Amino acid sequence: MTGRPGKLHLNAFLMSVGHHEAAWRLPESDPFAHTDVAHYQHLARTAERGKLDSLFLADSPVLWNSIGRRPAGALEPTVLLTALAGVTTHIGLIATASTTYNEPYNLARRFASVDHISGGRAGWNIVTTAGADAARNFNLDDLPAHADRYARAAEFIDVARKLWDSWQDDAPLGDKATGIWGDDARVHPPAHRGRYFRVAGALNLPRSPQGHPLLVQAGSSDDGKALAARYAEAVFTAQQTLADAQAFYTDLKARARALERDPDTVKILPGIVPVIGATEAEARRLDADLDELIRPEYALRQLAERLRVAPEDLHLDAELPADLPNEDEIEGAKSRYTLVVNLARRERLTVRQLIGRLGGGRGHRTFAGTPEQVADAIEHWWDNGAADGFNIMPAVLPSGLVAFVDHVVPILQHRGLFRTEYTGTTLRDNYGLPRPAGVRADDRAAVPA
Repeated sequence: MTGRPGKLHLNAFLMSVGHHEAAWRLPESDPFAHTDVAHYQHLARTAERGKLDSLFLADSPVLWNSIGRRPAGALEPTVLLTALAGVTTHIGLIATASTTYNEPYNLARRFASVDHISGGRAGWNIVTTAGADAARNFNLDDLPAHADRYARAAEFIDVARKLWDSWQDDAPLGDKATGIWGDDARVHPPAHRGRYFRVAGALNLPRSPQGHPLLVQAGSSDDGKALAARYAEAVFTAQQTLADAQAFYTDLKARARALERDPDTVKILPGIVPVIGATEAEARRLDADLDELIRPEYALRQLAERLRVAPEDLHLDAELPADLPNEDEIEGAKSRYTLVVNLARRERLTVRQLIGRLGGGRGHRTFAGTPEQVADAIEHWWDNGAADGFNIMPAVLPSGLVAFVDHVVPILQHRGLFRTEYTGTTLRDNYGLPRPAGVRADDRAAVPA
């Protein structure tokens, strides 16, 4: 039994046939499952069988990488969530959507729709989207500046929350006797005029079961942490060491407190890539076998792009060059750039070794071991103030998720660290978070445009 009060929060991060880039090459894997809704429905049911808080789908408005490297492309996540809502009843459903390449009205409507369809289980992972390739898909020549993307994101979220609150909960009446379906006086158009957006009308959908979908954020730069402290209710983060995770946890909770938010309402969930075996040797062998299947020519190009160097400047059996750019020179994915460079420098990894370390989790912590050892690793970070839970990123899907649910979850439950049954009906219930009260008619005049 842990000495820390409360329970862990566990999210299943579902990606194609696994987070390891070579997972698709295993005999067990279907290399085309990433566009098969039945594959994701099986994963969702498995995660719910394990009583996990939520599942999460990443996304980007650009074709990732070379299609030679791994299963390429992704189903639009909010569309996929509606299919997953129909085969689950309790697990939360979180999708990524960019504030840089969407408009608040459309996105607010989309997530409110998923919340209605799922009975209150929707969550939005808020990203600002790094990379010039995405910009060029949306009438831009280059990536907007880092600070501008985050300023736009803050206003975007403000507008989305106004839209979700533009109907009072009691606006729909359905009064058959009087013939009045709803009360127009209880609908309050945002009439927003800001730096980035002008949004006049109310959302064309009643207020959803959760009031607001759960707000999730995944950036760890200073701008990302500022946005998370102001808005996020769950934070996905990549941390390689206990000390770094503790520092991030302490910093973000302090930032939330400084903004007069209750730090306990900001759940911090580092990513972990568990590779599980019956013995430690078996787990390490599975991990090594996956790394052996990596095609280094593909991985080398992506690493060079992340580091903002030419591929020919990286040599597989040498360490990283000494003269890499500083983080201040990076406009996209600043925190992940720093994590990758620090990992390579700290452990004096060759480029080949670094590619292997990144192959499973792209900078998230990979841990190979028995179910007991995986549970120990999770409990250690929980007990030592580094996490409120974890973003579980199986290296291979579905087998890695099945192994976690069948063998790790029961250990966490036995130790009193994790629920044995769902106790609510919404995603906010799963995370122990309140439903936003909404804006009353007499408050509306006081809300700034």
